[in-house]
Amino acid sequence: MKHEDLIKGSAKLGFQLPEAKKAGDANRTLAEAILSRDPRFWAAFPAMVANAAEEGEFNPEAVVAYLQGHERDSFRALMLTSAALYRHLNLRFRWAKEAVAGFGRGTLTGYLDRFQKGGEIRIGEESLSTEEISDCFLASFRKSEQRLKKAETVREQLGLEYALARIFPPAQKQLFMKKLRGEAMTKTEREYFSRVVRKKAQALANEDLHRMAIKALE
Repeated sequence: MKHEDLIKGSAKLGFQLPEAKKAGDANRTLAEAILSRDPRFWAAFPAMVANAAEEGEFNPEAVVAYLQGHERDSFRALMLTSAALYRHLNLRFRWAKEAVAGFGRGTLTGYLDRFQKGGEIRIGEESLSTEEISDCFLASFRKSEQRLKKAETVREQLGLEYALARIFPPAQKQLFMKKLRGEAMTKTEREYFSRVVRKKAQALANEDLHRMAIKALE
C-alpha cells in the first residue's frame, strides 16, 4: 500500500495525521479537484470550499498558485457557482463574498439565475446540473444542527421549486405563486391566468392524475 493510500485509508477509519490537516492541503485538494476536470468533483466544489473556509483553511491565492491559464478560469467559474448557490440557499458567507468581489459587478447574477430557474451551468466543456450541485452541497456541507434543520427546509423548498419549474415557465410560475399568495394581479395577468395557468393547476389538482403519475413512477 502506498503512503498516500494509507493516509487516505486511515482517514476513512477515523485517524488523520496532523500534517494531513494543514491548510495548504485543503487548498491543494481544491486545486486538484479543478485540475481533474471531473464533473463529480466540480459539482462538489461548493461543499468542499465551504468546508475548507469554515475551518479557516481556504485561501484563494493558494489555490490559484497551483493553477495556470484556463484552469484559473475554471476556478473563477466554480467560485461564482459556489457564491450563487450560497445566495440561493440564503447562506451568507463573508469569505465567499470577498472571494468573488473582484470578478466584475453583475457577474454573479447570471449564475444565480441558473439556480433559480434550474438547468445547467456551463464551465468550459463541462455542463453541471444545478440540481446535482445543490443536492451535493446539502449532503456534504458540515453544518451545525441549526444549519442542518435550515438545510432540510431549503431542500424541501428546492424540490418544490424544481417541480414548479418543470411544469410552469417562469412567467406562469410567477402568476401561480401570486394567486397562491393572494397578491393583486393586473387585468392582463388575470386573463392569462384564467386562460392558461388555471388549466394546468386544475390538471395538477386531479386526484386520478396524481395517482396515475405515482403509479407510473413505481
